Amino acid sequence: MGNICRSPTAEAVLRKKLADAGLESRVAVDSAGTHGYHIGSPPDERSQRHARRRGIELSGLRARRLAEEDFARFDLLLAMDDDNLEEMRRLCPPGREGRMRLLLDYAAPADGQREVPDPYAGGAAGFETVLDLVDGACDGLLEHLVQRLDGTS
Repeated sequence: MGNICRSPTAEAVLRKKLADAGLESRVAVDSAGTHGYHIGSPPDERSQRHARRRGIELSGLRARRLAEEDFARFDLLLAMDDDNLEEMRRLCPPGREGRMRLLLDYAAPADGQREVPDPYAGGAAGFETVLDLVDGACDGLLEHLVQRLDGTS
């Protein structure tokens, strides 16, 4: 939504997984919000603090709003929840709709959750939940990306 909690967390987690797999130069990763609430701001300090405890650095990221050119620039656009996915669909130029999914579509089916909850108004447990969900989904997303890069999907 505002690109200061969930999306930058997912961006940084995926970047780290790509780097660990030696694929950081083959996949472009960026995050954006569907609303312009915090343009230019760093991620929420609580997001940064919880991510840092897991070895993930968010401090260099800055919030931005999803732009029309993102729909052409990226092969895949991922939303954290159904409301943001719907807003992405509303912003999407004709012919680009097939590029949008929920991040948790890449999570293990046993996780049983479709959306990454927004931790902004909650406490520490919410930020840890976001990290847990994002980490698991990014494992599945990395597997998907490796298959695409190898030409097996």
